[in-house]
Amino acid sequence: MNTSMKITAVAVTVAGAAVALTGCGLKEGLTEKANGHVRTAGYATGAEGKRDQDVRLPDWVPDKAESVTEVVRTTGSERILRFTGGNLPATCVPGAAAAQSATLVADWWPRGLESRTDKVCGEWHVLVQDGDGYAFRPETLVNTRS
Repeated sequence: MNTSMKITAVAVTVAGAAVALTGCGLKEGLTEKANGHVRTAGYATGAEGKRDQDVRLPDWVPDKAESVTEVVRTTGSERILRFTGGNLPATCVPGAAAAQSATLVADWWPRGLESRTDKVCGEWHVLVQDGDGYAFRPETLVNTRS
């Protein structure tokens, strides 16, 4: 193989590697932009979850609630939450269902549930049914970049 062919082969290999790496980075960037960063947290009780300094449960979650699971968008304010048992405090009042749809997903979150919430606890829309509490906090951050 002459020198010209070797240089061409090396250039093609380097270009192929660059395209492959760029493609991976682009896919990751699009996935991150579309889905954001998500973190899931689980606690035995509401009181335990309120002590977690990284993902602190809201104050209205009953301390005696059990099997608490929360999915949090770390690049925004959207959250979904599920717990079993415990009584909601008086600060949770009857209110309109969430106008926004949840973009977060979990196998325990019934699709469209946010449109059936009937209580408001601060920034959260809540539904208690059959002893389980479900709560949705809509995204409040506005993206000004296009």
